[in-house]
Amino acid sequence: MGADNNVVDMRLRLTIRVSQNDLSFSVGSATENAQIVYEPYNTNKGISIAANLRKAFAVSELLQSGYKRTLILVDTPVMLIPTEEFQENEAKVLYKSSFTLKGNEEVVTTVLPDLNAVAVMTISKDLKLVIDDHFKEVRIEPLMQPVWVHLHQRSYQNPRRKLFAYFHEHTMEVVSFQQNRFKYNNAFDATYAQDALYYLLFVWRELGMNVEKDELHLVGKAVEQEWLEGELKKFLHRIYVEIPEKEFRNGEVALHKNIPYDLKALYLSKV
Repeated sequence: MGADNNVVDMRLRLTIRVSQNDLSFSVGSATENAQIVYEPYNTNKGISIAANLRKAFAVSELLQSGYKRTLILVDTPVMLIPTEEFQENEAKVLYKSSFTLKGNEEVVTTVLPDLNAVAVMTISKDLKLVIDDHFKEVRIEPLMQPVWVHLHQRSYQNPRRKLFAYFHEHTMEVVSFQQNRFKYNNAFDATYAQDALYYLLFVWRELGMNVEKDELHLVGKAVEQEWLEGELKKFLHRIYVEIPEKEFRNGEVALHKNIPYDLKALYLSKV
């Protein structure tokens, strides 16, 4: 486990983070000296995530602690729809028009009130069944939701336009905001630093951002990070690498490198 192991309040919501091949479980306290109990789970890559979660209930200390409320953060393609244009009965059709929907997936939605948008995404039906069997109250959100909320608030630090790139699990999530709305949001394969460089410069150009005045913020850990920073500086003047211990509450906990940035944004954000 990472950080403090004394977060035992059963009123808290247990978070299950679901990425493409990995699982982790965590609980955090929403106090000024916020603490996180973080428990990564060593998945068996030969079976499904749902089967892994079912097995985890037999060995995980957090899963066996008796929490009744859970937040599921799922790393899955997301479609964002402006709140005023959202129609529940059209969500599945719109999602299928942009992404391939597998037979064992269920379309779910979550509202992003601060950004005037609704996120449409999917979750494995088998995974959801395992979760529903163990928790009385279930909330499902995109993995990026706490990151969006956190970075949206950071975008107000000064009047310059900002482009954010969050790197996690060989993926680069690129996002920009305009007041209280998304200006841009997309995910790219960032297995190779050269590809990440190309995509970032492409998005920068597409958004018409100013190479001297506007800002690029790199979040998380990119492949060949130093090389990427060096190449970006050849084209853009204002490049910043986010330092978790400076931007989050409880810098000591924020220093833990094994805790993903999205979970730090969920538990430690100052906003």
